[in-house]
Amino acid sequence: MPAWSAPVRYAECDQQGVVFNAHYLAYADEAVAYVLAEHGLSYGDLLARGLDTSVVATELQWSSPARWGDVVDVDGQVERVGRTSFVVAFTISVGDRLCCRVRTTYVLTDAQRTPTPVPDDVRALWLRGAAAP
Repeated sequence: MPAWSAPVRYAECDQQGVVFNAHYLAYADEAVAYVLAEHGLSYGDLLARGLDTSVVATELQWSSPARWGDVVDVDGQVERVGRTSFVVAFTISVGDRLCCRVRTTYVLTDAQRTPTPVPDDVRALWLRGAAAP
């Protein structure tokens, strides 16, 4: 079962009838909270601890278009955890057809938006589900 799923809305498509490229980032952004929860820590739990995230880099690689009426499925995996950052790799597909891969680097911040080290218990949760190198 995907981490997040939704039908492609007409407003997300460009004049070519395919999902406009920026919407793939929105799909990944919607899915990240579900991915973190699958790794044992909900986004709400992170906020309750006085922590938040900021996107610092993202990379997209397209394979095939999603179109109006398709249902996009987004799966994600924590790929790496650094001192203050972590990387989530997303796979966006329609059925069995790969549409896009997204790799996003987040920095963990405190309430003042200052980068802060990933707590050991959070690191352990995220790495437990991380793919082997």
